[in-house]
Amino acid sequence: MKYLCLAYEAEEALNALSASEWDSLRRETLAYVEELRENGRLIVTHALQSVQTAATARVRGGKLSVTDGPFAETKEQLGGFFLIEAMDLNEAIQIASRWPSARLGSIEVRPIEEELRVESRYGGTP
Repeated sequence: MKYLCLAYEAEEALNALSASEWDSLRRETLAYVEELRENGRLIVTHALQSVQTAATARVRGGKLSVTDGPFAETKEQLGGFFLIEAMDLNEAIQIASRWPSARLGSIEVRPIEEELRVESRYGGTP
């Protein structure tokens, strides 16, 4: 089963790392990416640019509204994602827990819907 792992990071914490701390975290992350690729668990991963480059779009009443920055002001912002293959949610959580930046932020693990449901978006009663 496929799981999307969303890496939430505190930009301030990452920016506060010394050059050697950043280099160490970066090398550890790249090594883990390679390990996941080699064992067939990693489908794709990408880092995102700073939340300062984000824009949030909404359409209400047919009108577009665009706001600079993220939707919500929080200490942690979405910093990247990785899509993995795992037997079940427990294995996906174990894989996500080894992602190095999980020590500085959090990783949200969500199962992928292979197709959009017919009855309703999240399976509730329409």
